[in-house]
Amino acid sequence: MYNQDKIVIAIDGYSSCGKSTLARELAKELHYVFIDSGAMYRGITLFAIQNNHIHNNDLDRGAIIRNLNKAELSFKLNSESKKPEIFLNGVNVESIIRTPKVAAYVSRVATIKEVREKLVREQRKMGTNGGIVMDGRDIGSVVFPKAELKLFVTADISERVKRRFSELKENGIETNEEEVKANLLERDRIDSTRIESPLIQVDDAVVIDNTKLTKNEQLQLAISLVERKLGTLA
Repeated sequence: MYNQDKIVIAIDGYSSCGKSTLARELAKELHYVFIDSGAMYRGITLFAIQNNHIHNNDLDRGAIIRNLNKAELSFKLNSESKKPEIFLNGVNVESIIRTPKVAAYVSRVATIKEVREKLVREQRKMGTNGGIVMDGRDIGSVVFPKAELKLFVTADISERVKRRFSELKENGIETNEEEVKANLLERDRIDSTRIESPLIQVDDAVVIDNTKLTKNEQLQLAISLVERKLGTLA
């Protein structure tokens, strides 16, 4: 069991269901550390793209595995936004990892056993002393199976498409809702059916369907769940 004064909160869910937004805001409210595990997989995917380990829609899995030790990931707090940003080999890649090109391959890269093993080791180190909120797809099932609080966030696909499309548009990335929907559904399929650490809803996770919730309503619900859990540990 982790430090009960500062618990581990594991948040899992599908792409573009708002789990990272919830995790970030919840960590801020609790004065915990927020870890975006998805950004770590995106970082490895970007590394593979930059080093030509992805060719014409094909992944050179062997090359990715052989060169994993050359990909160093870290998070640093942006002094202005006060948000953690991911660095790949010392370079801030927070924006580029959010592009459609990276999104198109990240779920496939995440199926590689050696990639998952590397990142799970790093994620577990980050949570040694508790006081973290981490989101992803296997946080409650694999990374922190003993996390004191596990949340599984979901939303209707139509709402997820709308949110993702708006996010890309705000970042100046051209696409259309049909492409966004196709990408999300394909990522859902890969994430849920992969052999290594598939996306699942564990039995002790609390489900939050935020299709009709505002960001603040979802946050307040999560805070109430944290308070209830802390009350049982007191």
